[in-house]
Amino acid sequence: MNCGNNYSRLFRLDSRRAVVIGAGSGLGREAALALVANGASVICVDRDAAAAQETASLCLRQLDADQEGAEEPKVRAEILDVTDAKAVAAAPQRFGHPDILIHTPAKNVRKPILEYSEDEANSVVDLNLKATFWVLRAFGESMVERQRGSIVMLSSIRSRVVEPGQSIYGATKAAVESLVRSAASEFSPHGVRVNAVAPGVVATPLTKQVRENEAWNQRYISQSALGRWAKPEELVGAFVYLASDAASYVTGSVLTVDGGWTAVDGGTSQMVSR
Repeated sequence: MNCGNNYSRLFRLDSRRAVVIGAGSGLGREAALALVANGASVICVDRDAAAAQETASLCLRQLDADQEGAEEPKVRAEILDVTDAKAVAAAPQRFGHPDILIHTPAKNVRKPILEYSEDEANSVVDLNLKATFWVLRAFGESMVERQRGSIVMLSSIRSRVVEPGQSIYGATKAAVESLVRSAASEFSPHGVRVNAVAPGVVATPLTKQVRENEAWNQRYISQSALGRWAKPEELVGAFVYLASDAASYVTGSVLTVDGGWTAVDGGTSQMVSR
């Protein structure tokens, strides 16, 4: 821990290089903005070059004028297809061996088990699990060699609570949490912390299909204690915390940010009045 008892800087990320994979939209974009706001140099990574650049431009607007013209850009955009194992293996060196990794890409095909095609099943597993493993391995190796770093993966409450049509997605997220625990046990003795954030229902492109169905939308709203969808920006505190010295003794953990979804049984719409 570098900040001693100066608690005013406990969450600051100055002089640290962060890579946010999936920064082109949703939670990845908000995480990038939050890391920049707390002093980190951020590389906004996405397979969509235009989306990554848009996030980088938004981040740059947050910087003070005295950052302009620095020898090394504080924010930049990069392209990476995380399903390309060779490209992922080369990414840590290409991105300058970051101190922080936030990894957010995921896919969900909402179908009953009996209706899944082989291609659909493979597409979810390939992105949510296999790509996550190769990203974790590549950046973990880089950080272990340098004896420092924080990795934050994206899980979901679907790793624990499910519904029809969430089979493979939920299974991959449960596997991600297992990977986080395994990586923490292996990397933490080398100064590298590994954790995950597990959101509830968040208004992102991934959940657009559900939000556009009024019946499902209202059902999801009723399921959490707070009675609403989360905004992507409401998740960023978890990412900043786990990346920072405030979480210097936190590893192998899953931080749930779900508006009370997993704390209540069946939602709050029929609670007994006092």
